[in-house]
Formats: sequence, structure tokens, C-alpha cells
Amino acid sequence: MMGDLDGETARLSAAGPFARIDLLGVPAWSVTSHTVARRLLTDARLVKDLNQWGLWQQGIVTRAWPLIGMVDVPPSMFTADGAEHRRLRVKIAQALTARRVEDLRPVIEGYVDRLLDDMEAELAKSENGVLDLKPVFAGPLPMAVVCTLMGVPESEIPRQMKLWKAFFSLLTPQDERLAVMMEVNTVFNEMVREKKAAPGDDLTSALILADEGGEPMSQEEIAGNLQSMIAAGHETTIGLILNATRGLLTHPDQLRLVLDGEIGWDAVIEEALRWDPPITHLLMRFATEDIEVPEADGFVIGKGEGVVMSYRAIGRDTDLHGEDANGFDIRRATAKKHITFGHGPHICPGAALSRLEAAVALPALFARFPEMALAVPSEELRKLPVMTQNDLEAFPVRLR
Repeated sequence: MMGDLDGETARLSAAGPFARIDLLGVPAWSVTSHTVARRLLTDARLVKDLNQWGLWQQGIVTRAWPLIGMVDVPPSMFTADGAEHRRLRVKIAQALTARRVEDLRPVIEGYVDRLLDDMEAELAKSENGVLDLKPVFAGPLPMAVVCTLMGVPESEIPRQMKLWKAFFSLLTPQDERLAVMMEVNTVFNEMVREKKAAPGDDLTSALILADEGGEPMSQEEIAGNLQSMIAAGHETTIGLILNATRGLLTHPDQLRLVLDGEIGWDAVIEEALRWDPPITHLLMRFATEDIEVPEADGFVIGKGEGVVMSYRAIGRDTDLHGEDANGFDIRRATAKKHITFGHGPHICPGAALSRLEAAVALPALFARFPEMALAVPSEELRKLPVMTQNDLEAFPVRLR
């Protein structure tokens, strides 16, 4: 199934607004309908609290489950609900301001120029003009940007990339994954301690100093939020850059509309987010009581059951996007209605940064290499063995 993402999405959608799925031996409900997803993402009875999960309460799911790191994580706004979530969310908003994000634009531009220069140098040594765009451009850019935002030293970037790759891969042995989780937690707790002693102009220091919304964040809460943000922040943007590039390279007529200035890059970004989102399945919410869903003919989610948002299927919901929802079309009127970054109280706080990175990276990439083309047929691109991310193994392109 990992190698057949289109087939998986089609099967989920065909099952209706709810599909019963198997998550490595653990049953859950997958939501595939845009309307139902919007409804449930604002329902206070569907929570992030692992202790509300019936299978966890019964001991059927333990820390031996390979996906446990997606639901049993350090305290953060990503796992909190209600008043506690609002307290943490206010502090994130106070620290991660629109100005702080926009101030990263020259940083992003600098990284993009450096990476493109490096690609030029690699191209000069290449015999066939082919490079893998993921490790030379789409991969290092988001990690460098999010580490700069948080005040993580540049020397730490290679270790972070290695740790998160091991964390997400289904091929990583569970004992190794648990060790990775402990190492990441140690790294960020140590960084918070250092920033408390010597604050800087970065997000970590801003979270330490945040004074709105009630009690200050604890060290564990700050570290937990940073971990969640770096995990989501870099992976999301990698997928966005690669999938937008794939969409344009496989639809040269649409690429020409963009390069001629007839359609803006924002339309490319929103359609890529809808058509092939960086997050395929987001784990997991749990019902605190039986929840009837009128938009799904009165379907009932049982108390204690787990619910997964399948954002790729949601983005291709024909009820909203039309019968051609499986296609890539930057002229699509409904593209901006996607909920790839979530909806409701838990909507992704880093969405603006991801969009900004793509808005800088994509035009610069195509301006530097206007003759770029896929070096293999699109259908030969393979997905990594990852449950939640739309993460390609490689993205070989012929630059000239």
C-alpha cells in the first residue's frame, strides 16, 4: 500500500466519509469527507488525550506499537485540549508572530540562493545533468529555516535530519525509535535550559518569555512544542516543494501559465496542498463519548475509538472539488478551500511559514533551471515507508 498512494486514496474515498482502517494491527476510523472533517475538527468531544483511547486503556496498544510516537508525545499544544490548549496556543501565537515569520524572508532567500549555487556546482560535475532534488534542495531548506527560527545551531542540523528520518520511518526498529524520541527530548530540553540562561532573538527564547494567557510554559512544554514544530515544520515543506514541482513538471501547459505571469505562485501552492498534501494521515483523535455525525447519515463514532484525518482523501473530495478532483489544476476555483493545514482550534500555527518558504523557493528554482524536467516517469517516483507523511524516496530531475 505504501507504494500505491493513489490506489490507497481511491479505496478510502470509495468507502464513504468514514473508512475502517488498520494501522499496523490497530483499528481506527479514517475520515475522507471535507464536510465531515470540518465538523469533527471543531467537536470538543474528539480530543488528543491518549488516555481517552479505549485500546490504550485496555492495554491492547502499548509503547511497543510502532506508531506510538505519533500519539504519546511530550506535553504541547498539539496534544492538549480545551483550556490547556488555549493557554499554550496563546503563548505560541505571542511568540510566532506574523512579523517573526516575515522577518525570515531574507534568511529563506539566502538559503535558497546558496542551495541553488551548490546545485549549479554539482551540475557542472554531472555527466547527464541529473540531480536528486530532495537532498540538494527540498530537504535541507526547511530544516535550516526552522532551526534558524528556533535558535538551533547550524551544526545541529545534520543530526536533526537524521533523527527525524529514523523517527518517521516504519523500517526503524521500535527500540531504536524509542531511543530517538529520548534523544530528541534530551536535545530540546537542554536547549531550553541554555536559552533560559542566555536568551536570544529566536522562537525558543520568545516562548520562554511569553507572558500572556495564564501560567508560563514549563520547560517540558516548551521543549515539547519545539519538537512538534520542528517535526511538522520541515516535513510539511519538503512535501509541498516536491509535490508542487511534480505537478508543474507533469503539466507543462500550467507551468507556462505561471512562468508567463498569467497565474501566480500562490495558486500553485494552494493546489499542490490540496492535490497531494504533505500529510497523508494525521494521527489521532479519540472520542470521549459516542458522537453522532449527521453529515454522514447519522454515523456514530463510539466512545474511546480513534479517528484519523486522511487529508489526501479529504483534499480529493469530489463533493467539494468536482469529478476531476484527482487532477492537478492551478486554475481550480475551490483549491483555497482545502484544510490541509487543519481546521478549528488545532489548525497548524506554522502554515504561514511553510507557504512563505514555498513562495520563495519555487520561483527561484524554476528561474534558475527553466529547462528542468523529471528524469524518470512520474509514476516511478516512490514513497518512503512512512504512515503519515507524503514523503518521496527521491526526486530525480534533469536540470538542463
